Amino acid sequence: MKKNIYFASDFHLGSPNHTASRLREDRIVRWLNAIEPTCAELFLMGDIFDFWFEYKTVVPKGYIRLLGKLASMSDAGVKIYFFKGNHDMWVDDYFTKEMGIQIVSDELVIHRGGKSFYLHHGDGLGPGDAGYRVLRKFFRNPVCRWLFSVLPPRIGLGIATGWSGHSRIVNTATEEVFLGEDKEWLAVYSRGVLEKQHYDYFIYGHRHLPMIVDLGKGSKYYNIGEWFGFNSYAVFDGEELSLKYFEKAGE
Repeated sequence: MKKNIYFASDFHLGSPNHTASRLREDRIVRWLNAIEPTCAELFLMGDIFDFWFEYKTVVPKGYIRLLGKLASMSDAGVKIYFFKGNHDMWVDDYFTKEMGIQIVSDELVIHRGGKSFYLHHGDGLGPGDAGYRVLRKFFRNPVCRWLFSVLPPRIGLGIATGWSGHSRIVNTATEEVFLGEDKEWLAVYSRGVLEKQHYDYFIYGHRHLPMIVDLGKGSKYYNIGEWFGFNSYAVFDGEELSLKYFEKAGE
Protein backbone atom coordinates (compact mmCIF):
# COMPACT_ATOMS: atom_id res chain seq x y z
CA MET A 1 0.00 0.00 0.00
CA LYS A 2 1.32 3.44 -0.94
CA LYS A 3 1.80 5.54 2.18
CA ASN A 4 4.89 7.74 1.83
CA ILE A 5 4.80 11.49 1.27
CA TYR A 6 7.70 13.01 -0.66
CA PHE A 7 8.94 16.61 -0.73
CA ALA A 8 11.39 18.08 -3.26
CA SER A 9 12.20 21.52 -4.66
CA ASP A 10 14.61 23.66 -6.64
CA PHE A 11 15.15 21.55 -9.75
CA HIS A 12 15.71 24.79 -11.72
CA LEU A 13 15.10 23.02 -15.00
CA GLY A 14 16.13 25.11 -17.97
CA SER A 15 19.29 26.42 -16.31
CA PRO A 16 22.16 26.88 -16.88
CA ASN A 17 21.81 25.34 -20.37
CA HIS A 18 19.85 22.69 -22.24
CA THR A 19 22.43 19.92 -21.84
CA ALA A 20 22.83 20.29 -18.08
CA SER A 21 19.10 20.71 -17.62
CA ARG A 22 18.34 17.52 -19.58
CA LEU A 23 20.78 15.50 -17.48
CA ARG A 24 19.13 16.85 -14.33
CA GLU A 25 15.67 16.11 -15.71
CA ASP A 26 16.66 12.52 -16.48
CA ARG A 27 17.94 12.11 -12.92
CA ILE A 28 14.71 13.51 -11.48
CA VAL A 29 12.64 11.12 -13.58
CA ARG A 30 14.77 8.21 -12.33
CA TRP A 31 14.02 9.36 -8.80
CA LEU A 32 10.30 9.54 -9.52
CA ASN A 33 10.42 6.03 -10.97
CA ALA A 34 12.15 4.84 -7.80
CA ILE A 35 9.68 6.39 -5.35
CA GLU A 36 6.48 5.78 -7.31
CA PRO A 37 5.69 2.35 -5.78
CA THR A 38 5.51 3.89 -2.28
CA CYS A 39 4.38 7.43 -3.13
CA ALA A 40 0.92 8.51 -1.98
CA GLU A 41 1.55 12.26 -2.23
CA LEU A 42 4.23 14.37 -3.89
CA PHE A 43 4.95 17.97 -2.93
CA LEU A 44 7.02 19.90 -5.48
CA MET A 45 7.91 22.94 -3.44
CA GLY A 46 8.92 25.65 -5.86
CA ASP A 47 11.53 26.58 -8.47
CA ILE A 48 10.94 23.36 -10.34
CA PHE A 49 11.60 25.44 -13.46
CA ASP A 50 14.09 28.27 -13.68
CA PHE A 51 11.35 30.15 -15.51
CA TRP A 52 7.77 29.37 -16.45
CA PHE A 53 5.07 31.45 -18.06
CA GLU A 54 1.74 30.34 -19.47
CA TYR A 55 0.28 32.26 -22.36
CA LYS A 56 -3.31 31.51 -23.32
CA THR A 57 -2.26 28.87 -25.85
CA VAL A 58 1.54 28.65 -25.37
CA VAL A 59 3.73 27.14 -22.66
CA PRO A 60 7.55 26.82 -22.62
CA LYS A 61 8.84 23.97 -24.74
CA GLY A 62 10.83 21.12 -23.23
CA TYR A 63 10.59 19.21 -19.94
CA ILE A 64 8.47 16.57 -21.67
CA ARG A 65 9.99 13.69 -19.72
CA LEU A 66 9.22 15.24 -16.35
CA LEU A 67 5.75 16.38 -17.36
CA GLY A 68 4.95 12.99 -18.84
CA LYS A 69 6.06 11.24 -15.66
CA LEU A 70 4.03 13.56 -13.44
CA ALA A 71 0.98 13.01 -15.65
CA SER A 72 1.43 9.25 -15.38
CA MET A 73 1.77 9.38 -11.60
CA SER A 74 -1.26 11.62 -11.25
CA ASP A 75 -3.31 9.31 -13.48
CA ALA A 76 -2.25 6.40 -11.25
CA GLY A 77 -3.66 8.15 -8.17
CA VAL A 78 -0.68 10.01 -6.71
CA LYS A 79 -1.78 13.40 -5.36
CA ILE A 80 0.67 16.06 -6.58
CA TYR A 81 1.08 19.61 -5.28
CA PHE A 82 3.07 22.29 -7.12
CA PHE A 83 4.24 25.31 -5.13
CA LYS A 84 5.00 28.54 -6.90
CA GLY A 85 8.61 29.57 -6.32
CA ASN A 86 10.37 32.82 -7.04
CA HIS A 87 11.44 31.49 -10.46
CA ASP A 88 8.18 29.83 -11.55
CA MET A 89 5.65 32.10 -9.85
CA TRP A 90 3.73 32.54 -13.11
CA VAL A 91 2.41 28.99 -13.20
CA ASP A 92 -1.32 29.20 -13.87
CA ASP A 93 -3.83 26.41 -14.56
CA TYR A 94 -2.07 24.32 -17.22
CA PHE A 95 -0.80 21.68 -14.78
CA THR A 96 -4.18 21.48 -13.08
CA LYS A 97 -6.14 21.07 -16.30
CA GLU A 98 -3.73 18.65 -17.95
CA MET A 99 -2.49 16.63 -14.96
CA GLY A 100 -4.78 17.33 -12.01
CA ILE A 101 -1.94 18.94 -10.04
CA GLN A 102 -2.92 21.29 -7.22
CA ILE A 103 -1.19 24.68 -7.42
CA VAL A 104 -0.09 26.32 -4.14
CA SER A 105 0.70 30.04 -4.24
CA ASP A 106 2.07 30.58 -0.73
CA GLU A 107 2.05 28.50 2.45
CA LEU A 108 0.14 25.28 2.93
CA VAL A 109 -0.63 23.61 6.25
CA ILE A 110 -1.33 19.88 6.24
CA HIS A 111 -1.87 17.19 8.86
CA ARG A 112 -0.67 13.66 8.18
CA GLY A 113 -0.09 10.73 10.52
CA GLY A 114 -0.91 12.83 13.56
CA LYS A 115 1.76 15.39 12.62
CA SER A 116 1.32 18.99 11.50
CA PHE A 117 3.34 20.42 8.61
CA TYR A 118 3.93 24.05 7.61
CA LEU A 119 4.99 24.12 3.95
CA HIS A 120 6.31 27.04 1.87
CA HIS A 121 8.87 27.52 -0.89
CA GLY A 122 10.67 29.87 1.49
CA ASP A 123 11.12 33.01 -0.58
CA GLY A 124 10.31 36.33 1.08
CA LEU A 125 10.23 34.89 4.60
CA GLY A 126 12.33 35.81 7.60
CA PRO A 127 14.54 38.82 8.33
CA GLY A 128 16.35 40.74 5.62
CA ASP A 129 15.91 40.84 1.84
CA ALA A 130 13.29 43.59 1.97
CA GLY A 131 14.13 44.51 -1.62
CA TYR A 132 13.18 41.04 -2.83
CA ARG A 133 9.86 41.15 -0.99
CA VAL A 134 8.98 44.33 -2.86
CA LEU A 135 10.04 42.70 -6.14
CA ARG A 136 7.98 39.61 -5.30
CA LYS A 137 4.83 41.70 -4.85
CA PHE A 138 5.55 43.46 -8.14
CA PHE A 139 5.98 40.26 -10.15
CA ARG A 140 2.94 38.63 -8.56
CA ASN A 141 0.78 41.63 -9.38
CA PRO A 142 -1.85 40.72 -12.03
CA VAL A 143 -1.04 43.89 -13.97
CA CYS A 144 2.62 42.90 -14.26
CA ARG A 145 1.62 39.44 -15.43
CA TRP A 146 -0.77 40.89 -18.01
CA LEU A 147 1.88 43.26 -19.35
CA PHE A 148 4.27 40.35 -19.84
CA SER A 149 1.54 38.33 -21.57
CA VAL A 150 1.18 41.07 -24.19
CA LEU A 151 4.70 40.34 -25.42
CA PRO A 152 4.91 37.74 -28.21
CA PRO A 153 6.15 34.42 -26.77
CA ARG A 154 9.41 34.56 -28.73
CA ILE A 155 10.27 37.91 -27.16
CA GLY A 156 8.85 37.25 -23.70
CA LEU A 157 10.51 33.88 -23.27
CA GLY A 158 13.73 35.29 -24.71
CA ILE A 159 13.75 37.97 -22.02
CA ALA A 160 13.04 35.32 -19.41
CA THR A 161 15.94 33.20 -20.60
CA GLY A 162 18.24 36.17 -20.15
CA TRP A 163 16.80 36.81 -16.69
CA SER A 164 17.51 33.20 -15.74
CA GLY A 165 21.16 33.97 -16.34
CA HIS A 166 21.05 35.70 -12.96
CA SER A 167 20.10 32.44 -11.25
CA ARG A 168 22.19 31.37 -8.27
CA ILE A 169 23.02 28.06 -9.93
CA VAL A 170 24.75 29.98 -12.72
CA ASN A 171 26.44 32.71 -10.72
CA THR A 172 27.24 31.23 -7.32
CA ALA A 173 30.95 30.55 -7.26
CA THR A 174 31.04 29.11 -3.73
CA GLU A 175 28.95 26.50 -2.00
CA GLU A 176 26.14 27.49 0.32
CA VAL A 177 27.23 27.33 3.96
CA PHE A 178 25.27 26.83 7.15
CA LEU A 179 24.96 30.17 8.96
CA GLY A 180 24.14 28.81 12.40
CA GLU A 181 20.80 28.06 14.01
CA ASP A 182 20.38 31.66 15.19
CA LYS A 183 21.14 33.17 11.75
CA GLU A 184 19.42 30.83 9.31
CA TRP A 185 16.57 33.13 8.32
CA LEU A 186 14.00 30.42 7.69
CA ALA A 187 14.70 28.98 11.14
CA VAL A 188 14.25 32.47 12.60
CA TYR A 189 10.97 32.84 10.73
CA SER A 190 9.77 29.42 11.89
CA ARG A 191 10.45 30.24 15.53
CA GLY A 192 8.31 33.34 15.10
CA VAL A 193 5.46 31.23 13.74
CA LEU A 194 5.83 28.83 16.67
CA GLU A 195 5.12 31.65 19.09
CA LYS A 196 1.58 31.74 17.70
CA GLN A 197 0.95 28.20 16.46
CA HIS A 198 2.67 24.85 16.92
CA TYR A 199 3.75 22.75 13.96
CA ASP A 200 5.75 19.55 14.16
CA TYR A 201 7.58 20.22 10.91
CA PHE A 202 8.47 23.28 8.86
CA ILE A 203 9.55 22.34 5.34
CA TYR A 204 11.05 24.79 2.85
CA GLY A 205 13.13 24.89 -0.31
CA HIS A 206 14.74 28.07 -1.69
CA ARG A 207 17.80 27.98 0.59
CA HIS A 208 19.63 25.46 -1.64
CA LEU A 209 21.20 23.82 1.41
CA PRO A 210 19.69 20.67 2.93
CA MET A 211 19.50 20.92 6.70
CA ILE A 212 17.56 19.96 9.79
CA VAL A 213 17.31 22.50 12.62
CA ASP A 214 15.77 21.66 15.99
CA LEU A 215 13.50 24.60 16.82
CA GLY A 216 12.61 23.38 20.29
CA LYS A 217 9.10 22.73 21.58
CA GLY A 218 9.03 19.46 19.64
CA SER A 219 9.36 21.19 16.26
CA LYS A 220 11.97 20.92 13.49
CA TYR A 221 12.83 22.90 10.38
CA TYR A 222 13.80 20.92 7.28
CA ASN A 223 15.29 22.48 4.20
CA ILE A 224 15.05 20.04 1.31
CA GLY A 225 17.94 21.53 -0.67
CA GLU A 226 18.24 21.37 -4.46
CA TRP A 227 18.89 19.05 -7.41
CA PHE A 228 21.90 20.49 -9.21
CA GLY A 229 24.31 19.28 -6.53
CA PHE A 230 22.68 17.60 -3.55
CA ASN A 231 19.75 15.74 -5.18
CA SER A 232 18.07 15.99 -1.78
CA TYR A 233 14.50 15.42 -0.71
CA ALA A 234 12.40 14.58 2.34
CA VAL A 235 10.09 11.65 2.92
CA PHE A 236 7.44 11.12 5.59
CA ASP A 237 6.65 7.44 6.14
CA GLY A 238 3.64 8.04 8.36
CA GLU A 239 5.71 8.25 11.53
CA GLU A 240 8.97 10.10 10.89
CA LEU A 241 10.25 12.72 8.45
CA SER A 242 13.68 11.98 6.96
CA LEU A 243 16.08 13.93 4.75
CA LYS A 244 17.52 11.78 1.97
CA TYR A 245 19.72 11.99 -1.12
CA PHE A 246 19.31 10.33 -4.52
CA GLU A 247 22.21 8.76 -6.41
CA LYS A 248 24.71 9.93 -3.84
CA ALA A 249 27.46 7.92 -2.17
CA GLY A 250 26.08 6.11 0.86
CA GLU A 251 22.44 6.47 -0.22
